[in-house]
Amino acid sequence: MKGLELSQRYYEAYGREMIERIDLALLARVSVGLCGEGSQCFGFDDQISQDHDFAPGFCVWLSEEDFSRYGRALREAYDGLPDDFCGFSRKNVIAGERLGVMTSGGFYKRFTGNPEGPQSNMDWLMTPEAHLACAVNGRLFHDQNPAFSRTRERLLAFYPEDVRRKKIAARAAVMAQAGQYNLLRLIKREDKVAASLALARFTEASVSMVHLLNRRYTPFYKWGFYSMRTLPKLGGAVAPLLSALVQIPALIGEKSAGALHEEAFQLTEEICIHTAGELRAQALSRTRDSFLQSHAGEIMEGIEDPQLRAMHPMTDSHN
Repeated sequence: MKGLELSQRYYEAYGREMIERIDLALLARVSVGLCGEGSQCFGFDDQISQDHDFAPGFCVWLSEEDFSRYGRALREAYDGLPDDFCGFSRKNVIAGERLGVMTSGGFYKRFTGNPEGPQSNMDWLMTPEAHLACAVNGRLFHDQNPAFSRTRERLLAFYPEDVRRKKIAARAAVMAQAGQYNLLRLIKREDKVAASLALARFTEASVSMVHLLNRRYTPFYKWGFYSMRTLPKLGGAVAPLLSALVQIPALIGEKSAGALHEEAFQLTEEICIHTAGELRAQALSRTRDSFLQSHAGEIMEGIEDPQLRAMHPMTDSHN
C-alpha cells in the first residue's frame, strides 16, 4: 500500500470524526491531507521506504485563530488515535513533527521562511527547490482552510518567470561547464574521482533543468531522477542518456580514455541538444548551438528584474 492511500484511509476511518468531536463547525475551516517531507508525500515510496516514518497519520492545517482555540484539544485527540491500522504502526514514526495538527502558516514557513510563501523574486530564487517541492506535494483529503489553499495554489503556479529564467540560465551554464567541458577533459586525464564529481554536477543540473522546463520543482536529490523520468518534456529522452552516462567513470582505467571520451561526448551532446531544442521551443533562446553556455546569456537577457539580470549566470540557491 502506498503512503498516500494509507493516510487517506486512516483519516476517513478516524480523522473526520475526531474533528467533528472537537467542534462540528471546524470542518468548514480546516484542510486535511498528507504533504511535506518523506517519499510517501510524493508517491515515490516502496517497500524500502517503510523502514521509518511510514505509518498511518495525516496533517490537519488550522488558521492561527483556530489553532489558538482548538490546537491543544485536537493534538490530544490526534495523539489518542489508534496506533495500528492496516498492518502498519504509528510507532514507526521518527519525525513526528511532520504529521498531526499545525497551522497553515507554520507549515509553509518551515519550507519557505514565510507563512505565505516567498514574496519577492529574491525570496523565490533563494528558496531551495526541494523545499518548494515539499510544500506543494501530496494530496488533500479535505480542503476548507482558505489560507492554506491560497498559498498552495500560488506555489503550484510555479516560479515567477524572471526567476525561472534565472535558474534555467544557471543550469545551462553548469551543464556546459561540468558536462560538456570538464567531464570530457577529466576522462582524458583518467581522473576517476574528479570525473565522478563533474558528472554529479552535470547530472544534478540536468535533472533540475528538466524540472524547470516542465514547471515542476525538483524534489530532494535522491528522488530527483525518479521524478524527472516521468515528466512530459525531455524526461523520457534524457533519462536513458543519463543512465548510460553515469556508467562511464567506473570504466576509467579499464577501457581506453579515447573510447570513453567519445562515448561521454556523444551522451552529453545528445542531452544538451535535447535541452537546447526545448529552450528554443519555449522561446527562452534562439541560439542554434548545442553548447549550453551559448544559451545562458540570451536567457539572462530576457529577465526584466534588474537585480536578477545583473547577477552572475551561475548564481542560484543550493538545493
